[in-house]
Amino acid sequence: MPSVTDRYDPLDAEILRDPYPVLAELRQATPVFWHEGMGSWVLTRYADCVRVLRDHDTFARDPRRAGGTVPEPSLSVQTLDPPQHSRIRSLFMTALRAQDLTAIEARAHRLVLRRLDELAGGGVFDVVSEIAVPLSVAVVADLLGVEPPPYAEFAEVSDTIMRSMDGGLDPSLVEPGRIARRQLSDLVDSWFTASARPGLLARVRQASEHNVDALARLYVKNTARVMFQGGYSTMAAAAGNAVHTLLVHPEALHRMRDRTLLGTGVDELVRFDGPVQGTTRTALRACRIGTVDMRPGQKVVPLFAAANRDPAAFPGADRLVLDRTPNRHLAYGWGLHSCTGTTVAQAGLRALVAALNDFPAQLVAAGDGVRRRTATMRAFETLPALLRP
Repeated sequence: MPSVTDRYDPLDAEILRDPYPVLAELRQATPVFWHEGMGSWVLTRYADCVRVLRDHDTFARDPRRAGGTVPEPSLSVQTLDPPQHSRIRSLFMTALRAQDLTAIEARAHRLVLRRLDELAGGGVFDVVSEIAVPLSVAVVADLLGVEPPPYAEFAEVSDTIMRSMDGGLDPSLVEPGRIARRQLSDLVDSWFTASARPGLLARVRQASEHNVDALARLYVKNTARVMFQGGYSTMAAAAGNAVHTLLVHPEALHRMRDRTLLGTGVDELVRFDGPVQGTTRTALRACRIGTVDMRPGQKVVPLFAAANRDPAAFPGADRLVLDRTPNRHLAYGWGLHSCTGTTVAQAGLRALVAALNDFPAQLVAAGDGVRRRTATMRAFETLPALLRP
């Protein structure tokens, strides 16, 4: 019988459907293991994952620190390590804190109610294309202060970029991802040259025009692209996963009519079945994690999906606990390299859950969803549902 490490293929249909039983086995039997397909050490315990994400001196996010290269279109705040990382991130976080997230959440709530009203009485529909995609594009565009691109067209470009994140498992995905990044970069360039509406991008552009050099401006533009695409894809995946969880656990949706549970409940939904499955670091020096000795240059993958179900960090980890506090999950990463749009993604998810509760018809499942065949991001390709009066 194959060992549990041999059975862990993140693109296997059964793993895509439900990875958590195998991840629990791995965490128990071999919490740090070598995965040949990824060419990396894989970590499944919460404490080990957080250690790697915190220790920038030992584990590099920037491949150049380990002698690697980064293509120019990929140079962004997500590829930099401290202290180089701090200036660009601070620029975006300062602009983010200046945005009215309460107003963005209110507009997102109205958008979902409109979408539900349009879908009511029309039979079965796809939650992903009809709700998650429009909501996510609209929320991120609202945050940045730009005109939302056409939903379907942008979703295709973004999905190509997202799939290319699995290039280590399937090299054929790399070149389409490069082309899609170029397309999206052209769109972001147009935002920087045109007069933007009030929003995060206008503040970033204004702050960076006279205070950063040419290389830093490249990082700023690329970070804007990453924030738009990454914020969209993460939120769309999280929205699909959250709706699926609520379809399986309808009592949880009903309980979140209590607005005091809405914030912690949404946090728990993304811990329970989160969008981002892991990330990669490179060891810069010899180190030991658990019983495993790692060499300089070896890659390490903190597996967020496993860490978020670690009972050592989350009592009753396989249960949905809507009032779980604290809830320091890794669904959006951790620390300096966490998704810069986390707060707006959570606002969008709160708007979604509140709208589902406020709408007079009940959302119910209309068949099994189809998981997208991606390892880095856990998302639905389609999720059929209908509104029952």
